[in-house]
Amino acid sequence: MSNFLLGLQNAFQPAMILLTFVGVAAGIAIGSLPGLTATMGVAVLLPLTFGMDATAALVLLVGVYIGAIYGGSISAILLRTPGTPAAAATVLDGNALLQKGQAAKALSISVIASFGGGIVSTIMLVTLSPLLASAALRFSTPEFFGLAVFGLTIIASISGGNPVKGLLAGCLGLIVAMVGMDPITSTPRFTFGIVKLMSGLNVIPVLIGLFAVSEVLSQMESIMRAQKKAAKITDHKIINRKELRQILPTILKSSLLGTFIGCIPGAGADIASFVSYNEARRSSKHPEQFGTGCLEGIAAPEAGNNGVTGGAMVPMLSLGVPGDAVTAILLGALTIQGIQPGPLIFQNNGPVVYGLFCTMFLGNIAMLIMGLSGIRLFSKIVEIPKQIILPIILALSMVGSFAINNNVMDMWVALIFGVIGYFMKKANIPSSPAVLAIILGPMAETNLRRSVIMYEGSFRFLWTRPITIAFLLLSVISMISVIRTTKRARERSARLAAEQQNAKNERDDTSHGQMEK
Repeated sequence: MSNFLLGLQNAFQPAMILLTFVGVAAGIAIGSLPGLTATMGVAVLLPLTFGMDATAALVLLVGVYIGAIYGGSISAILLRTPGTPAAAATVLDGNALLQKGQAAKALSISVIASFGGGIVSTIMLVTLSPLLASAALRFSTPEFFGLAVFGLTIIASISGGNPVKGLLAGCLGLIVAMVGMDPITSTPRFTFGIVKLMSGLNVIPVLIGLFAVSEVLSQMESIMRAQKKAAKITDHKIINRKELRQILPTILKSSLLGTFIGCIPGAGADIASFVSYNEARRSSKHPEQFGTGCLEGIAAPEAGNNGVTGGAMVPMLSLGVPGDAVTAILLGALTIQGIQPGPLIFQNNGPVVYGLFCTMFLGNIAMLIMGLSGIRLFSKIVEIPKQIILPIILALSMVGSFAINNNVMDMWVALIFGVIGYFMKKANIPSSPAVLAIILGPMAETNLRRSVIMYEGSFRFLWTRPITIAFLLLSVISMISVIRTTKRARERSARLAAEQQNAKNERDDTSHGQMEK
């Protein structure tokens, strides 16, 4: 109890509160810029913490982490350009709601869901760290393969009304994911003799190209044709109480799901957002509304990816195993401060750990305050004339692509995939399945092949490991659910069309009868 009180006292000093708000604000700014991920933001600010004490260092870095995961949704909603990979699923319904003129509502749902995900994951971190860490330790290569397969079934859910085109986009993503060195044998694949392709294609430039650059090209075409498609903000109201009650179950479920996925080392916020989106769509009473500006379609991925912020801390603190790339940097920051994460950290460095817990609560509150108070300012971005905003988006996209590895090659990758994304849009082929396949493809391939090696060439791990079986069953259930939903949607559309035709025929008969009289 003394350690908890000391940690509480350290975290709520005026200087620490100010540092938390500064870190969250910096994280929101970093996350909202395409290409500048949460990992990059924490890594860039890490050297600034070398002269700080342990609590202050963690306060700043955790604030950046929380802010950046949320910040990616701002550009995802307003510009159809996810600032971070974790916000890729938010584009689907967030930008669709913007196109209806409800930017304020979309942004308010995003920040409230992000706050809910962060708070739930922090509560889980404080109360269930040892239990969640032990569950995460049961994950080996077969379990990661099962998780990846389950994630890939989401392609059918985010393919819109044409699963065949979604599958085509997913296959394109899997091919792109295979570029580079074979993960097992280190044999070059699809490199065409280009040395810079040996390390593969970074997902960030590909994502920027498919979403941001393709959108710029599409909007430039509409301007040249004098067909402005800019969304007009017709409703400045944020989410109301009734709508909040509607999405609360989705926020809670997605937060818990994101927390659990965050506990799994190597999973990350991008996977959590897509899995949460798919689960919300699967269990929804109106799945056909997803992708058209559905409120749950924004809340689910944002609660899921922010749930990872607390979940990823669980294995890092309890076992010394980072849950994702950001917590790997935080692990390094703790080591630099002379703190060794592991089972004894609560005994040896109790005030620092409990100060971290308090900081996460405070950081999520700071994110909620800044997000809600900045909605009107953020919405102004949409009102900027396209002739001004499009060059800015393109410039930010190029800077973000280059900044990842300081490599001009990544800029060319973004441009090439921008052209590919433009033609995909013209052909009505969704981009999201390709991005999902690029993220999950390597995970599925690598862990499948390692599992086969582990079992000496046998595939019996598919039916002998309970967690793997559970994920594969969930994959089958997900596919069946999508097929049934698609079938019901087509039947409903056909029935509606028939009713409209019958009504038209009745009106024609009535008018014809009146003319005869």
